[in-house]
Amino acid sequence: MKKSIWAIQAALFYLFTLLFALLPERLAGPTGRLIGRMSALIIRKRHHTAIDNISQALPVMIKKGNGDFPLQTPEEIADVMFCHLGMSLVETCRLYHGRGEEVIEQIEVRGREHLEAARARGKGVVILTGHCGNWELAALALARHFNSTMSVVARRQNNPWLNRMVEKMRLRYDNLIIYKDNAFRNMLAVIRKNGIIGLLVDQAVFPEEGALIDFLGRKAWASKAPVLLARKSGVAIVPAFIHREADRHVIDIYPELIFSGDTSEAGVAADVQKYSSVIEAFVIRHPVDWYWVHRRWKRAGEFVTG
Repeated sequence: MKKSIWAIQAALFYLFTLLFALLPERLAGPTGRLIGRMSALIIRKRHHTAIDNISQALPVMIKKGNGDFPLQTPEEIADVMFCHLGMSLVETCRLYHGRGEEVIEQIEVRGREHLEAARARGKGVVILTGHCGNWELAALALARHFNSTMSVVARRQNNPWLNRMVEKMRLRYDNLIIYKDNAFRNMLAVIRKNGIIGLLVDQAVFPEEGALIDFLGRKAWASKAPVLLARKSGVAIVPAFIHREADRHVIDIYPELIFSGDTSEAGVAADVQKYSSVIEAFVIRHPVDWYWVHRRWKRAGEFVTG
């Protein structure tokens, strides 16, 4: 019975993605925006979560934006974010069916020298990023623009047929997948070969996996993995984020993060805070390009004092 359900789910997924892949290029953007608006209406609980998260973070974003933060309401930010998610969905469907070349080629990459300098060290590179813009596209594009395979850390789909279909898309663009089971060991294996790993680290983790940090005015649990990887292997940790500018994508690559190396609990927490502050700065600059529907502050949630 379970296999039959998996087969039906995989077939529906394939047909769903094919429908958007066959759209003429000129209709991809408008269709994506329409899907985003419809999603905000259909999954209203997620829409309300996004507005609540933005509302609580907005005073901090305005303060830390130093006058550069666009004065938008939480509702406006959430509505544009959902439109962007819809556009990303259509783009990813096109990528799945091998029709994403024009999207990849049009991406502007800023700060290439930071990634090139990190690669030259010969210790491997972890691209530290978050659920920003079309993050699936960013992984594929960086591999293409730097002519290097990227290994992406991802969760294995419960449906094995669906999992194979997603794998096929990523492998089509020369990316590899590191599944979260035994991820740390597998990441070290890639690093030892001077490989590049894409790691999304902007979601809540369990307390035993992370450190308690300040993020947009509230306490949150953040992963210790990048800090532990850097300490154990010497790998370069390089932040990079993708966002939309008009009708194109831009990837900003930042200088390598240098951690303290302090092995105490407080030292690790300080290093986790350091990379989390880089993600926070991106969100403040590009609030409509972050995935606000995630419950980022769960298990912590209190406001930062002082």
